[in-house]
Amino acid sequence: MTVVLVVLFHMSCGQCKTLPQNASEWHCIPNGSVSEKGWRPFQESCYYFSDDQMPWNESQQNCSGMGSQLVVINTEAEQDFLYKEIQMKYRREQINLYIGLRAQEVGQWRWADQTPYNVSAAFWRPWEPSDQPSDEFCVVIHYQKNVFQFRNWNNVPCTIHSYRICETAAETP
Repeated sequence: MTVVLVVLFHMSCGQCKTLPQNASEWHCIPNGSVSEKGWRPFQESCYYFSDDQMPWNESQQNCSGMGSQLVVINTEAEQDFLYKEIQMKYRREQINLYIGLRAQEVGQWRWADQTPYNVSAAFWRPWEPSDQPSDEFCVVIHYQKNVFQFRNWNNVPCTIHSYRICETAAETP
């Protein structure tokens, strides 16, 4: 016996609701601070993939202005979802997108929402994070077209202009 779950997402507003066990579709909650365009649902969160580039601090402020934050990646399933969304949305040869991971000092990684950094749920590229140069305190997902690289985090200077992924918790009715 095969069971198929169909999830519908209505793009008429920017914030998703999780499916209650007896619901048959996703619902949105209108929120004046959240842009309607670009939000994608996954599990208990909604994600925004930006169309513009800015430094890490401005990226975090931009997400905050939409009632969200730079994405905190907790599981392999979430990392896989983000990779597939990037692959579908961006048609460039390669792209970097800020996530909510940052260091105050070399090797002292912290998530923007203060979630503890878990090395077993980290998806660094080979030979990353690099300690040199020592100004690479922010983290991007590095996507390269036609190169499947599930482990694709790279530490970079926080001042470079990159795209960003914002995340907000979905709400239940």
